[in-house]
Amino acid sequence: MMDKAVGILFVILGIIVLIVVGMIFQVIGIWLRAAVSSAKVSIWSLVGMKFRRVNPALIVDARIRLVKAGLSISTDLLEGHFLAGGDVINVVNALIAADKAGIRLDFKKATAIDLAGRDVLEAVRTSVNPKVIDCPAAKTGSAGVGMLDAVAKDGIRLLVKARVTVRANIDRLVGGANEETIIARVGQGIVSSIGSCPTYKHVLENPDQISAKVLASGLDSQTGFEIVSIDIADISVAGVSDVANVGAQLETERANADKQMRQAEAEGRRAMAVALEQEMRAKVQEMQAKVVEAKAEVPKAMAQALREGKLGVMDYYRLQNIESDTDMRRSIAGPASAEGDK
Repeated sequence: MMDKAVGILFVILGIIVLIVVGMIFQVIGIWLRAAVSSAKVSIWSLVGMKFRRVNPALIVDARIRLVKAGLSISTDLLEGHFLAGGDVINVVNALIAADKAGIRLDFKKATAIDLAGRDVLEAVRTSVNPKVIDCPAAKTGSAGVGMLDAVAKDGIRLLVKARVTVRANIDRLVGGANEETIIARVGQGIVSSIGSCPTYKHVLENPDQISAKVLASGLDSQTGFEIVSIDIADISVAGVSDVANVGAQLETERANADKQMRQAEAEGRRAMAVALEQEMRAKVQEMQAKVVEAKAEVPKAMAQALREGKLGVMDYYRLQNIESDTDMRRSIAGPASAEGDK
């Protein structure tokens, strides 16, 4: 029974030895490559990587690159970043590029940037060679033509396109805002600056003042970039981009608008005058009605005077004779005279 147990134990140990020997044969080429590259890695570390399901060839390649570039980072750190899901080769290339460019970047910060989802190598390249981004982005902005729509104080709409030169800020990449924030802030600053200008002519004459004012606003705070410059690439008056003389076109449109406004005001005054005329005619008719009403009271007053003895019969006849004489003279004078007497 004991002999059987010992036999099983020897079989298990033999299997283990075969597995280890097989792994050693698998990594022996990698170990030799590291050894001849002065980036020595123990063969047992490579076997352990196999057990931990780490790609030993990738780790050794990364270490060889570091050693040849004059940097030294242990395989444990590289292996830990690989197990964390990071891009080891990209981080190594970023460290080498930063060292050659004189940019301060340590392994811990580089891995943090990589694990945060940022391209650390691209960040280093952008720090060395600033890149240009359009504001607004293509196929956005006013009517999807990649232009900002701003209005000056005189009410004239302007279409503006800017180009922003940015450099990556390594210290603020983790937790800092991205390019979209830069584009949004620059666009807001340009629209605000144009809105504070008294006329569109001031903007067309001094576009550099707009960019300088926006640049001085500190728009790159809390972002992963540093703004190097803001340049106005294109600026035009909205709606009249095909007109040769923009000023004459705008003045003509303004004059037409003023004419329509004055015509509306004159039409309003004419309507008020017509209404006043109708009101005066109504008052004349009202006065004439009052005269007729007053004349109707005369016979009543004469009858009352006869009853009270204040008017004699002869006086009444005399008034009748005067009235008849007046009517006869009117009839002799003709209709025109009668009309005039009335």
